[in-house]
Amino acid sequence: MSTQPRTAPVNAQGKPPLKATKPRGLGNPSHELRIIGGQWKRSKLAVLDKPGLRPTPDRVRETLFNWLGQDLTAWRCVDAFAGTGALGFEAASRGAASVVMCEQDAQLIAQLTQSKNRLGAQAVQVQRGDAVMALQRMAPASVDVVFLDPPFEGDFFAPALLAAARAVVAGGWVYLEAPVPWSQEQVQALGLRLVRHLKAGAVHAHLLQRPVEG
Repeated sequence: MSTQPRTAPVNAQGKPPLKATKPRGLGNPSHELRIIGGQWKRSKLAVLDKPGLRPTPDRVRETLFNWLGQDLTAWRCVDAFAGTGALGFEAASRGAASVVMCEQDAQLIAQLTQSKNRLGAQAVQVQRGDAVMALQRMAPASVDVVFLDPPFEGDFFAPALLAAARAVVAGGWVYLEAPVPWSQEQVQALGLRLVRHLKAGAVHAHLLQRPVEG
């Protein structure tokens, strides 16, 4: 290997080329993911390069919507801690009547809004704010499914599950991603029951249900 110092490249005028600058605004997507079912199947969603952002992998999303059934026509959904919106847009693609996406990060809100407009996703409503508080403000038994994929660092899980259990109808669903498995006893204490569980890499995916009384 040569130990001589490298000289900077020059252009036709003998001057160093201008350095490329990143565009302002949303930033550059690190990669993309695809919606896997419904009317927008194979449509792409941009994934921004943000610390802690963990889009739900294709395999897990496919399994989740197999659990729920492929047709979500007329369902009322909440994508709390929405991030890329992968779960919410997947639900809207499969016919959901309404999808409320809750997110705090301004750049992610802008990306969600851009994706909503590009897809023409009229059923999707993007809200900026605290996901747990948004769930707590919802009328009891007013939604059919809540998707919970909170940051793994932080004490979000129990408050979010408790608020989600209140928001869903009897027989409705709560989907949870977590770094550790949640037991039947843990979720029962919050008003839910464990129906399905899947481990994919470092992620534990749970399908929970609010029991029908009687």
